Formats: sequence, C-alpha cells, structure tokens
Amino acid sequence: MASDVPMSPELEQVDGEIQDIFRALQNGFQKMDKIKDSNRQSKQLEDLTGKMRECKRLIKEFDRILKDEEKNNPPDVNKQLNDKKQFMIKELNSYVTLRKTYQSSLGNKRIELFDTGNDQVAEDTPAQMASEMSNQELISAGRKQMDQTDQAIERSKMVVAQTVEVGAQTAANLAQQTEQMKRIGNELDSVHFSLKKASQMVKEIGRQVATDKCIMAFLFLIVCGVIAIIVVKIVNPHNKSIRDIPGLAPPAMNRKLLSIDPFGGL
Repeated sequence: MASDVPMSPELEQVDGEIQDIFRALQNGFQKMDKIKDSNRQSKQLEDLTGKMRECKRLIKEFDRILKDEEKNNPPDVNKQLNDKKQFMIKELNSYVTLRKTYQSSLGNKRIELFDTGNDQVAEDTPAQMASEMSNQELISAGRKQMDQTDQAIERSKMVVAQTVEVGAQTAANLAQQTEQMKRIGNELDSVHFSLKKASQMVKEIGRQVATDKCIMAFLFLIVCGVIAIIVVKIVNPHNKSIRDIPGLAPPAMNRKLLSIDPFGGL
C-alpha cells in the first residue's frame, strides 16, 4: 500500500502502531516454524493473538478518526485513506487465517480471537457494526444517524432557498437592466434627434451669417463709393465727368440777376 497518503498527525500515529504490529506478526509467525515445542508454540500463538486483537482495535480507531476528519479532507484523499484501511483489514485477516492454521495443527481450541466467535476482521459495514452493539448503543446510533439526516435535509433546504432567492434577485436585476437599457435607447434617440436638429440650426445660422456678411460688405462698398464721390467733388468741383450728387450740387454761378441799367434811357 502506498505510504505517501496525506494523513493528520493522529492518523499517522495510529497507522505507525498498526504497521509495527504487522511487522511483529510477520516476525512472530516466522518464528513459529522454528519452535518445536508445542507449549512454546501455543504460548507464541497466544501472544500473536493478543497482538491481532490490539491491531483490530487500532484499525477501528483509525476508521473512527478517518470518519471524523472526512469532511475536512478532499474526496481523493478520503478514497486513498479508505483504501488503506481496507488493505490493513485484509492484511490482518490473512494473519487471522494463518493463526487458525497453526491453531488447528496444535489442536488448541481455547484460543479465540473475538468474543463473538467470528475470527475474520469484518469490513465495518453498518450491519456488521450493529451486531457488536447493545440495544442502547443501537438506539443512540440510530438517533445520531437521524439527526445527521435531518441536518443534511435542513442544509439542503437552505441551499435550495438560497438558490431560489439568488435566482429571484438575478431575474429582478435582469428586468431592471432591461428597463434601463430601454431608457438608455430612448435617451440616445432623443440625443440623436437633438443633435440633428442642432446641426440643422447651425447650418441655418451659418447661411444667415453669410448672407448678413454679404449685405454688410455690399453696404460698405456703397458707403465707400459715396464717400469717394463726395471727396472728389469737394476737391475738384469743376470736374464734369462726375455727376452731381443730389442735394450736394454747388450753387449755379451762371444765374443772371435782374438789374436796372441807370443809363438805359440815355
């Protein structure tokens, strides 16, 4: 069995004690063949049986710690630890079978490994564990299992309720976001219309400004022309090539005044 399985310090301690017992059992059964005296063999077998009892107790302790730590370990680690436990059970059962072989050869029927008469180390299934419990222990175990089941159901209900609540909140948020997107779309349409209207107004204002500038320029040219004519007429009033400006013509010099010739009668 792989020895690199991650374990807690408590599990490592129990596992180390189990491995020490397995080594002691292996060495002890190897010595059985070298012992010729039947009494010494019987004594050796009793010692090995005691070690197997201790090994069974440690395997149960290993299983108890494993179940307590199961919720804190990843699934793959739990699987490796359970495989390790099953491997230890099979190894102990192999020594139990070997013990029964030596016991039959010695004819010693007084040595029993388990008080129930079952020599094999059973895998800890619920039915096999129940056979070793009293009625009160069975009732307590049943109540504990029912409490654990009720707690699991309550946790499942809480998870379902939280999931429903999260779903409702998500749906509400989606509805709000959809409504908000609609409002944003309407506002974008309004902005686009306003920009188009503003663009048209800017174009009209530009055309009006251009027209006003043309008119102002034309009026400026007219004023400049008038001023130029006035200046020329003032500087050179006898220039006949320039027509008189109405209202600005100089008084006529060729008017004849009525006069009385004092010598007309002479």
